[in-house]
Amino acid sequence: MSLTRTVRKWYVLRTFSGHEKKVEEYLMREIERLGYDDKLSQIVIPTETVFEMRAGKKKTREKTSFPGYILIEALIDPYLKELISGAPSTIGFLGANGEPVPLRPDEVSRILGRMDEDQGEQPEIPFKTGDPVKVVDGPFNTFTGFVEEVYPDKMKVRVMVSIFGRKTPLELDYLQVEHEG
Repeated sequence: MSLTRTVRKWYVLRTFSGHEKKVEEYLMREIERLGYDDKLSQIVIPTETVFEMRAGKKKTREKTSFPGYILIEALIDPYLKELISGAPSTIGFLGANGEPVPLRPDEVSRILGRMDEDQGEQPEIPFKTGDPVKVVDGPFNTFTGFVEEVYPDKMKVRVMVSIFGRKTPLELDYLQVEHEG
């Protein structure tokens, strides 16, 4: 066996979209059952945290960054390749003629680094002072106004709207307003 084959490499496995977790769980069970722990060290489903509004409340959830793809760090031999390729809900390895082609180290760093960054990173600030906005969620739905102040740490904005002819400040989540126009 050559020295380059003793180093685990990262490969991309194509799956049915939405079945990534099911494939990961199946492979982990089979790897443990067959004692291939020394050949397959990691299975990663690249995800990112997204914020959304549901029933007037801000919720966070994990979203798959690359639906239908999972990353596998392994020493691929014919038996392991067959086990992984034959898993339910898989399409096969990304590569030429069904042969797994390892990712370059810079590609792996970019994908895994992006996941690490996402864990502590706040989303970009979508508003600035003076922006015209429309309220799209909550009791003031459809009101329009202008951004008075932005609170990036809380992901909120203070919007000045006109209620019964009086200027009134509202503190709203980023997801409760959108740019008007």
